Amino acid sequence: MTAPLVKLTKKDFVSDQEVRWCPGCADFAILAGVQKLMPELGIAREKIVFVSGIGCSSRFPYYMNTYGFHSIHGRAPAIATGLKMANPDLNVWMVTGDGDALSIGGNHLIHALRRNVDIKILLFDNRIYGLTKGQASPTSEIGKKTKSSPFGTVDRPFNPLTLALGAGATFVARTTANDMQHMLAVLKRASQHKGAAFVEIWQNCVVFNDGAFDEWSEKDVRDERLLKLEHGKPLVYGKARDKGLKIGGGFTLEQGTAEGAVVHDESRDNAGLALALAALEPPWPQVMGVLRAVEMPSVDQLARQQEQEAAKAKGPTSLEALLQSGDVWDVAGSGDDA
Repeated sequence: MTAPLVKLTKKDFVSDQEVRWCPGCADFAILAGVQKLMPELGIAREKIVFVSGIGCSSRFPYYMNTYGFHSIHGRAPAIATGLKMANPDLNVWMVTGDGDALSIGGNHLIHALRRNVDIKILLFDNRIYGLTKGQASPTSEIGKKTKSSPFGTVDRPFNPLTLALGAGATFVARTTANDMQHMLAVLKRASQHKGAAFVEIWQNCVVFNDGAFDEWSEKDVRDERLLKLEHGKPLVYGKARDKGLKIGGGFTLEQGTAEGAVVHDESRDNAGLALALAALEPPWPQVMGVLRAVEMPSVDQLARQQEQEAAKAKGPTSLEALLQSGDVWDVAGSGDDA
């Protein structure tokens, strides 16, 4: 039996805590977007949990009037997984950053994705360590000069989208905090997915990495440099919608006109097209929207099924019965021989 929808408003999800981010931080926009989305889910606040690790983004649970868990660096996927496994009725969201998720938390993240735990993962990507004051992060571009790389980084950065797809994530998307309409649409799609939903959110850090995504995401250039994915529609972009991507030889993408552009299919079990789109680097357009959305059993769902099957087997129903079952024997003895 489906639980009745709960009628709430955005104000119901605003906590009494003072929001402490730098003035102009894009985290404010993401917070506002999530608070606006929550009432649409029709879920009671006591059934919603926000879990975070360490970083600027990880203050998020304080500002949501739901249950929350501010955990330790990189371990948010483990906490979120445990919550969902222990109480499958909870609606679990995980908030993390490019440093928290892709550095110390990388191993936890990829396993949460491969297991397809039914949690919604929001990765705030600003290509910098903000809370620790401006060091290069796992997504900082090559040559980035920071406090930890004064001559420019020499590490090749992670691509969060290809990482998630490579880990087998069943829902992978990207959006940007300075496009509220698009961000809300992507977050709503993620909320509806049954399984691990991974959303990379481009988020500007006005203090330590201002303008990191301006060349793609600013209003005056985004039509020409962003390709907004729509399921079942051709991969076209540009102000005049006159540019498109086609499949070339050896399954490679080629730039051309809109005519004959390949049709986006986010539901393919084969993630080949999604990986090709995710891997595009400048001067190619950067993709926005849902790259992959496929239905597969989640690990928490499979665990519940195992429990039900075990119950049907009518095995030992108590610890005492378990200890007395199977191959057991009595040790007899008395007196000094005992």
